Amino acid sequence: MALNRRKFLSTLAVSSGVAFLPESEFAPAHLTQYPVSCNQYSWITFYAREGREWGADLDVSLGEFASTGIKAYEPAFNNAAEVTKLLPYLKKYKLVMPSVYVNSTLHHAEESAKSIKSVLEIADALKPADTKIIVTNPNPIKWGSDQNKSDDELAEQAKNLDKLGAELKKKGITLAYHTHDVELRAAAREFHHMLLATKPENVSLCLDVHWVYRGSGNSQVALFDIVKLYGKRIVELHIRQSKGGIWQETFSEGDIDYIRLAKSLNELNVKPHLVLEQCLEKTSPKTINAVQAHIIDMKYVSSVFGV
Repeated sequence: MALNRRKFLSTLAVSSGVAFLPESEFAPAHLTQYPVSCNQYSWITFYAREGREWGADLDVSLGEFASTGIKAYEPAFNNAAEVTKLLPYLKKYKLVMPSVYVNSTLHHAEESAKSIKSVLEIADALKPADTKIIVTNPNPIKWGSDQNKSDDELAEQAKNLDKLGAELKKKGITLAYHTHDVELRAAAREFHHMLLATKPENVSLCLDVHWVYRGSGNSQVALFDIVKLYGKRIVELHIRQSKGGIWQETFSEGDIDYIRLAKSLNELNVKPHLVLEQCLEKTSPKTINAVQAHIIDMKYVSSVFGV
C-alpha cells in the first residue's frame, strides 16, 4: 500500500476537536492549535473501492470531505501548481490546511537538489493557507524493490533532509519526517539514522503509528520504544487501526493501544497535530462508505485523545 500511495502521488498533476503542539525547541511556538485533520490517502482508498477517483472533481471530493464535519485537510502535493488549484476549494468548504504531505528524493545529490527546490516552491505556494507542517517520506531506491539504501546514500539523505528542514524553518514551516514500513527494515537503520543524523530544530517526526507497528513485525514493543526514544520530536500523528493485522474501515479499538499512546505522549507533554489516515486494503471489511466511516473516526479520536 505504501508503494501504491507513492505511485499515486507521482502521477498526480461530528465537529472536530483541537490538538495542541508543544512549544519547545523542537516544535516552535507558531505551531499552536489545529483541528483534527484527515489525510487524502484514506479517501483515495475508499473512492478506489467504489470505482471512483479522489480529486477527479475537487468540488465533489472536498464537498463530501466537508460533510463529515472534519475541519482540516492534509493533501499531498507534487508541485506548486497543485496547491494553487486546491486553494479555492478549501475556501469554499471552509477547510484549513495546517499540514501537507510531499514526496522527496534525497539520497542522490542531483535528484536531491531538484527535490528540495520543488518542496520550497510548494512551501511558497502554501503561504495563503498558513500551512505550518510539511511531511515528507523520502523515496526508496526503486518502487517495489527490496534493495536497501547504502550507508553513503543514508548519509546523503540525512544531510539533505536536514538542509530542507533548515530552509523550511526560515519560511516558518516545520519539516516532519515520515516513514512507511520500508524504513524499518534492517534493524530500522534508515529510520534511526534520519533522526540521529539530523538536528531536532530542523527535522521533527510525523509518527505514522501503524506503519511503524507493521514495519516492525506488528510490534507494540517497537512502537512504544520509538515513542520513548523520539517522543519529544513528534509534531504529528498519522492515525490508523487494524484488527488481526488487517486495516479496518473505522478508527476504533484494535491491535494498537491508542489509549496508552495518548497517555505516553501526554506524559512527555507532547500533544501533536492529529491526522486521520484510516485506509483500506484488499482484505479490509466492506460495510460503509467514506463519509460514514470518517464521522465514526472523529468520534473515537475525540474519546481517545480528549479533543
